[in-house]
Amino acid sequence: MSEVLVLVDHVDGAVKRSTFELLTLAARLGTPAAVFIGAADAGARVAEAVRAYGAQRVHVVDDAPIKGYLVAPTAEALAQLARQVEPAAILIPSGAEGKEVAGRLSVKLDSGLITDAIDVTEDGAAVQSAFAGNYTLTGRVTKGTPIITVKPNSVAPVEAAGAGTVVPFAAHISDAARTAQIVATQPRQATGRPELTEAAIIVSGGRGTGGDFTAVEALADELGAAVGASRAAVDSGWKPHTFQVGQTGKVVSPQLYVANGISGAIQHRAGMQTSKTIVAVNKDEEAPIFELTDFGVVGDLHTVLPAVTEEIRRRRA
Repeated sequence: MSEVLVLVDHVDGAVKRSTFELLTLAARLGTPAAVFIGAADAGARVAEAVRAYGAQRVHVVDDAPIKGYLVAPTAEALAQLARQVEPAAILIPSGAEGKEVAGRLSVKLDSGLITDAIDVTEDGAAVQSAFAGNYTLTGRVTKGTPIITVKPNSVAPVEAAGAGTVVPFAAHISDAARTAQIVATQPRQATGRPELTEAAIIVSGGRGTGGDFTAVEALADELGAAVGASRAAVDSGWKPHTFQVGQTGKVVSPQLYVANGISGAIQHRAGMQTSKTIVAVNKDEEAPIFELTDFGVVGDLHTVLPAVTEEIRRRRA
């Protein structure tokens, strides 16, 4: 069977869950093969992680010559590797950077591209959620090597033994790909919570919080969840834009989404409607958010959330 390339999503060699999800999907299409672009000496550690989810080969691209540049060198390296191994498909995590890499790769390989998929079938079709989640559509790449970006938390990763054979690959990056360089970085202040787009559980707050996210954050910490916010909360200056869930913020698809004091405007629904289970707490029993919830509570979030948090703590004791 042909290889299916999976771009490894990682932080300094620490592999993220989204990579394991993509390897699970890759096994449906062919032989899973990971592509790690990072420090060469981290290749063995990455191989150890991904082979537990079926990766037969791990193509290691040393990022020393391209570190400090934007996404163009990554797209070039992937294109060169794809021309060499002729994969059945290429799967990439669906994020801002991943989708830009995928777009550039599509042009270089003259291949079709599908973004923001929530599933990939065994016959190579990609499933997407469209028009703010009101429609589910199935599409297929009809030209070249299928390139598909997949949203995190779309599929449960399945462990499967793989060889994890490390195969170094030397990419030749053009000068044109090095015309945009990162000149300074500033680490984000650590919160101890998971990244919003990767979290299995998200607890969000909206206008109904009145700017007080204490109850929202307490419940999130008890559940090991990420904290999100509606556009109204962000526009009011209560939370930075990086917390925003919605069409103009981050599109998420967690296993559990808890919306608190969020009315459920279409802009917000577009960013979280594919969540597996949705719970809402709102004082307005006619709030649009209740139209798509699995469980709804009509009440004041400042009363409901502390009670829920305390009950969780009591049951864990």
